[in-house]
Amino acid sequence: MKLEKILDSVNSLEKNSFLKIIDNIKSSNPKNSKEIDKILSDSSDNLKSVDSINIAKVFDLIKDEFAETIKAEFINTTSQLDILIDIIIKDGNNILKQDWFARLYEKEIAKIKKRTKELKIQLESDKSEISETRKRDYLIYKACVETAYNNDYQNNRESKITDDELSILLTLTNQLDLSQEEVKLINYLIIPPDKSDIENITTFLKNIGVIFYSRKNNLIYVADEVVRVLRKVRKKEIADKYYRRVLKTLKESQINLVCRKHSIDTKELDYELKIKQIIKEGIPFSTLLKNGIHKDGTNLTDRKKTINDIWNKGLKISSNLKGSTLEEKIENIISYFNEIELDEKVGISVEGYEKLLLEINDELKSFRKLVLTEFEMPEETNLNSATLLDFNIKPRDVLDILSVEDLKSFIAAKELKSRGDLVLNILDAYKDAENLLIENYVAIGFRNLNLLKENGITIKESELGLKFECITQKIFEQLGFNVDESLKKKLNTTKNKIDLVLNLGNNDVIIVECKTIKESGYNKFSSVSRQIKSYVDLAKKNGLNVVKSLLVAPDFSDDFVNDCDLEFEINLSLITAGSLVNILEGFRESKHKQFPYQLLMKDVLIKEERILKAIKK
Repeated sequence: MKLEKILDSVNSLEKNSFLKIIDNIKSSNPKNSKEIDKILSDSSDNLKSVDSINIAKVFDLIKDEFAETIKAEFINTTSQLDILIDIIIKDGNNILKQDWFARLYEKEIAKIKKRTKELKIQLESDKSEISETRKRDYLIYKACVETAYNNDYQNNRESKITDDELSILLTLTNQLDLSQEEVKLINYLIIPPDKSDIENITTFLKNIGVIFYSRKNNLIYVADEVVRVLRKVRKKEIADKYYRRVLKTLKESQINLVCRKHSIDTKELDYELKIKQIIKEGIPFSTLLKNGIHKDGTNLTDRKKTINDIWNKGLKISSNLKGSTLEEKIENIISYFNEIELDEKVGISVEGYEKLLLEINDELKSFRKLVLTEFEMPEETNLNSATLLDFNIKPRDVLDILSVEDLKSFIAAKELKSRGDLVLNILDAYKDAENLLIENYVAIGFRNLNLLKENGITIKESELGLKFECITQKIFEQLGFNVDESLKKKLNTTKNKIDLVLNLGNNDVIIVECKTIKESGYNKFSSVSRQIKSYVDLAKKNGLNVVKSLLVAPDFSDDFVNDCDLEFEINLSLITAGSLVNILEGFRESKHKQFPYQLLMKDVLIKEERILKAIKK
């Protein structure tokens, strides 16, 4: 869930700790202080009175400093912060009931105690199942941790690991290619973990700003933006769901090689479970691609070829992987996945996602259990598109957890395309729901629930306005426009919320306002013109040139059109929902890849006939 949404969901008391940390960072002259001051210049200096949108913007500017405050907490060796962070950054764990969080924590503590006991036996045994080379690495790191922790005690001081010592240990783990799990087990072999009270844990995490806790709802929230920072702190370069996607492109022999290098017991594990175990092990993604999947002695050229094959043949990305060195190629793969994560688009329509979930659940009886297990969700979780999107789990992420056999079974049952990439075939099949909504765009604009129901669209009346806006966005995107969500967020304030911003480049924009009506003929010109004028002024204040403002509605009254004709300050044109859909259909049949926006500049009430004739030339 996005930080902005969480801030709107919790009360002032529940976000105090987070705001206090931001305020402390803001007061310590962070590197982006000028940008922060610019955002807050129109607001009170008191963060409590700043709206959620701007707090999220400020957090984005101080995330590096925030990461440093978290790193400082690792000096407290009894905090178990590594265990706690590893739980809350897992896919699906960003919204948790407190009692479920307690169960996950207790389960993790029990697992660590069991595995440290097993590791101790292996390290002390002459007939260890761990290879001699790996055993040597473990013992070197273990000796260093023991020295770092115990040297204070020998000098009559409280035992702890200092910043400098921690930095050296981190360097050592990198050089020894130790996974996060290997490091964790050896650390807790030296400093055994004691189970803490969940209330104390919740308070601790809240006080350092990594969670929000709603006592009323008994819910723990971890913002997506915070998760990304915490991943960076834990040296996790990409989310587990993307790690899984890459692992599933590998041959089983490569998977087995990774397991051997990190002492992962593969007995009785099939391909899918081996992948799951590698992810749990916390092997750095770059380490996996640089060394883990290659046999000893593999030359640099062959390593690069393997990485290129993962990119082109495994991930099926048509463009060439950039980078001349192996490290650059790996870094570009990491950047690719991090960009995907920041993209708020679902990939298919939300309705298509909902339909996909329902139909997979009908066809694959183990589906629900698989999702709950994979994403560590409690049994009572409602597996619908809204819930999963709050967890930042998109359609592709769900399909990625299915085995090849399950994908084939579902495709056969639904009679979908079976050649090529199975996951992409399924996603393509469920994109049709988006077209269904576009086909019913006018009915949505007229808020005609009965007609929508007849056409197979179930929607609440309260959701029609937002749905109309979303479809308008999709239409403009299909027309080739850059519907700039990030620019819109930058412009929007609590008072002025622009529906759509079409970014034409060179600081030129078109502002689009969307309106639904129950009766024929939208006629509230004075109010909507004031609204659009404030948007235009807002854009100009931010250095943008508004070349056009558009109002989209299912219909307009004659008086409205006449009033608009006399308005010159906001350069407003009107377009009906029906005309916009017809223009889209004409555009699809034309040779144009980008709709010529100049065609929208002439009319007060845009005439689709003129535009259709122009784009057919």
